Order: sequence, then C-alpha cells, then structure tokens
Amino acid sequence: MQDAFGRRIDYLRVSVTDRCDLRCSYCMNDETRFVERKELLALEELLRLCDIFIGLGVAKLRVTGGEPLVRRNVEWLFDRLGERLGQGLQEVALTTNATQLAEFAPRLAKAGVKRVNVSLDTLDVAVFRTITRHGDLSKVVQGIEAARGCGLKVKLNCVLMKDVNEHEIPRLMAWGHKLGCDLVLIETMPMGDARSDRYLPLESALDRLSLSYHLQETDERTNGPARYFRVLETGGRLGVIAPLSRHFCETCNRVRLTSTGRLHLCLGREDGIDLREALRSGESDQAIKDRILKALAVKPQGHDFVAGGTLSAGPGAVRAMSATGG
Repeated sequence: MQDAFGRRIDYLRVSVTDRCDLRCSYCMNDETRFVERKELLALEELLRLCDIFIGLGVAKLRVTGGEPLVRRNVEWLFDRLGERLGQGLQEVALTTNATQLAEFAPRLAKAGVKRVNVSLDTLDVAVFRTITRHGDLSKVVQGIEAARGCGLKVKLNCVLMKDVNEHEIPRLMAWGHKLGCDLVLIETMPMGDARSDRYLPLESALDRLSLSYHLQETDERTNGPARYFRVLETGGRLGVIAPLSRHFCETCNRVRLTSTGRLHLCLGREDGIDLREALRSGESDQAIKDRILKALAVKPQGHDFVAGGTLSAGPGAVRAMSATGG
C-alpha cells in the first residue's frame, strides 16, 4: 500500500474495544459513553479485516483499545494473529494499561507477541489515582513484571502533562531503565475533551533533563515516530513523540481501524471510511481491498493538531483518544 505522497503504509493499529477499566483524563472524560455492543466488530470480523490488510502489505499490527485486554475472548484474536506470523505479518504487538497484563502475559507470549507498550504516566500512587480517576498502580507494576518474566519486551509510554507529572520524568526514567524498559515521552494531543491546558512542548522536558543527564541522540528507529536518545547515566533509551512541536507526518506509515470498523487514515483528522458496513453487507475481500486503496489515495499529508486547540477552538479531532486507540 502506498498513499498519494509516496509513503508506504505497512503498519495497522487495530482497536478491539473503546472500553477501558481506567479513566485517564487525557483520554476520556467523566461523561464518556461507550458504543453499543452491537456496533462493535466481532472478533471474527476484526480478524477478517486484519487478513485483508496483511494481504495488502501490512507487516506490523498493533492491538489497542480502549484497553484491549478487557475485550472478552481477546486471547482468541491474538492466537489467530500469531498464526499469521511469518506469512506476510512480521510482528503482532500490544498497547495496554497493564492492569490485566499479569493474567494475560503468558498467553500473549505463547501467541507470538514480543513487544508490549504500557501506558504509565507516574510512579506516585496518589497522582496515578488522580490521572486515572481510580486506578491501582500496583496492578500496573505487577503486569509489567509479569510481562518481562514471560520474555516480552516492555516499553513505557508517558504522556507529559504540565504541572502534573513533568517533575517526575527523571524518577520514571531511572525506574524503567533499571528494569530494561525504554521510556517514551508523548505530548498531549487535542482530541475530544482532553485537557489542552496541560500541553507542554517536549523540548522543554528535554532541556530540563539535559541539566542532569547526558542525552545522546541516536539514529535508532522503531516502526513508529519516536526519536531516541541514549541516556549515558542509566544506559537506557529515552524516546520522544512530539506530534505538535515537531511534526513527523512526512514519515507516516500507518492507518488505524476502530473497534466499530471505521478506518482512520490519520489520528488527527476526522475523515475515514466505514468498513463495518462493507463487511456486513456481504462485500468480497477484493471489494473491501478496493475501498481501502481508494481511501489511501486521499490520506492527508499531515494532521490538523494545533497545540492547545481542539476542533471547537481550532483544528483537532472530535473523537476521544479512547475511540481510536492512539
């Protein structure tokens, strides 16, 4: 797959649910309403679409949510995707809040998952409870330890929030690096009702870290947009994802499928196409492939995010982050 700007699209992020057992303030609000279950794609429908994308050249597939591990029988999907590894699909990965990870880690490893991204914004129990609105930090830590014990490579994703957790980055980085986990800092994005007043440019965090640590930028890259630094004092890696202060759209290689079957070509844009209707109306795999390729022809060159803005006060995305999976 290739878009109109010559970018090769070989990475699909698949949301299996919009539900989550946490309520992180930058992801959803107190009044968030989940979609009706009949609107969700069945796991078999999700698998069929994944197979279609693999046939179109997707080599990496990441399962997201909401929180994917709260989806009933989701382990079945991981098992089936694992069977596709080596047959066009090179990697199946997971993004999770890790509250359920201690239970699922052995099954994920057996299915062929090698990499897990864990959302973790603080090591302070009280701050964690505030950010997540009720979360238990100990469950997340147990999940991370269980995943590492099963041989899974864990990366920590931290959303940087002004006056919330910016002071805690050194502690989180040292803790993660001691465990052998990369830490990736992410700018808050203006989606839905996310708190845009918490936005902090990542360069500010890097400047502050540079006062105490030697950060050596590397040319190491994953399949995502992060820039990586080697932290000489800890020996670990620090990644930064700055969609607002430092755009990376020119290297975008991904599309996103929601749990209701809507294909979004860009995280920061509202446009997309409905693949659920195509599935349930009996269209053939080839017809659905044609829909996808036609949509790729109009994949935007860049997102509409503006620092501190939402769609009501400037460009942004109306849907909450939890509806798309990040």
